[in-house]
Amino acid sequence: MNISILAAGAGGMYCGSCMRDSAMATALKRQGHDVTLIPLYTPLRDEHPDASHPEVFYGGINVYLQHASRLFRHTPRMLDWIFDRPWMLNVAGKMGAQTSPKKLAGLTQSILEGQEGAASKELDRLVQFLRHTIKPQVISLPNLMFIGMARTFKEALGIPVICEMTGEDIFLDAMDGPDRQRIRQIIQSRAADANRLVATSQYYASHMAGYLEMPVEQIEVVPNGISSDYLTPLNDRKEKPSAAPTVGYLARICPEKGLAQFIEAMKIVLTFPDLQNTKFKVAGYLGKRDEKWFGDLSRQVAADGLADRFEFLGEVDLSAKLNMLDSLDVFTVPTVYPEAKGIYVLEAMARGIPVVQPAHGSFSELIEQTQGGLLVPPNNPHALAETIAGLLRDPARRQTMGRAGRAAVESSFTEDHMARNMMNVFNDVLQSKAGMVRA
Repeated sequence: MNISILAAGAGGMYCGSCMRDSAMATALKRQGHDVTLIPLYTPLRDEHPDASHPEVFYGGINVYLQHASRLFRHTPRMLDWIFDRPWMLNVAGKMGAQTSPKKLAGLTQSILEGQEGAASKELDRLVQFLRHTIKPQVISLPNLMFIGMARTFKEALGIPVICEMTGEDIFLDAMDGPDRQRIRQIIQSRAADANRLVATSQYYASHMAGYLEMPVEQIEVVPNGISSDYLTPLNDRKEKPSAAPTVGYLARICPEKGLAQFIEAMKIVLTFPDLQNTKFKVAGYLGKRDEKWFGDLSRQVAADGLADRFEFLGEVDLSAKLNMLDSLDVFTVPTVYPEAKGIYVLEAMARGIPVVQPAHGSFSELIEQTQGGLLVPPNNPHALAETIAGLLRDPARRQTMGRAGRAAVESSFTEDHMARNMMNVFNDVLQSKAGMVRA
């Protein structure tokens, strides 16, 4: 099958949704399909060799300029090309990532309006590229913010369109009330333009069914899958008792992911007489928006006399990530919001590490499906600390959970499983005569 997967770049940062799209494309190619991974906004960044098309569409700078001024809606491609240089897009993307969603409502609406929006020139260019160069049989959109493209793709190319839903509610819900309601109404009116809607978890399917005011049965679920690189042989440490138990956090460094709660929980763990030698490691991308916040957290850790227990590794590539994960005894990312994906949970499980996660979002079903960890009440550092401490005191239980989680990832949550599940959706939509979201 000839498939085009559109993926929204994150300004040179590692992004869970980008990596999911890249892993999907790579696995589908390995299964014999002709797949084009097309970057939107900025180039993609992945832990593996770049599998995306070299040209970026809907370049973030051009989209913004066309939204801000009618002049740029009529400029020649030669000028637009300058603003689509990868280094410029990555710089602009990092700046944009620090911008509050409240300030992006107008731009978001413009994208959602598709052919009637300010970025219609970008949509026309993408349509021409797909029609004359790629000639796909099916197109996959990265999230609901791009649902405005679906109608044009179906009319201009005569092919079905899939729209994935991967956690966009966090961005949308952060807008001011009137903007949030207006954007929601546009998305609801456009949702039926897609032939299928696909969520990353049953939780998110149910959540977005409420957002879109449609039956949950109309939303397919294709669980996340991670690279088999995470299933390479474990180092010897996993089978040996640890002199200094280590707990880790590996996700974006920001308040939303619950890092402050993690640190608060670790302070509590370190008050237990038998666990005072415990260490805690933190890794992940730190954006400028959160530098001061993280600096304050780090200074407080030092003021509490725990600097020698705490290690910050910053943003890590695949090799460094595996090394970090293999040094841990317990893993947690105690998000303050219900997480739609939880890819980092699968990564930790693949390395045989038991996880402790808040009982909300996709975490509940991931723990139930894998038996690779424990759930705690959300936003409760004391419960998190007690549960982590219980696992640190019980090596046999950690080993049992670690093995169960790793086996579950290997049997159900690799990129190949994800690709096969998505192919079922593609095949179904191509065979369907209705050509609309199923009733």
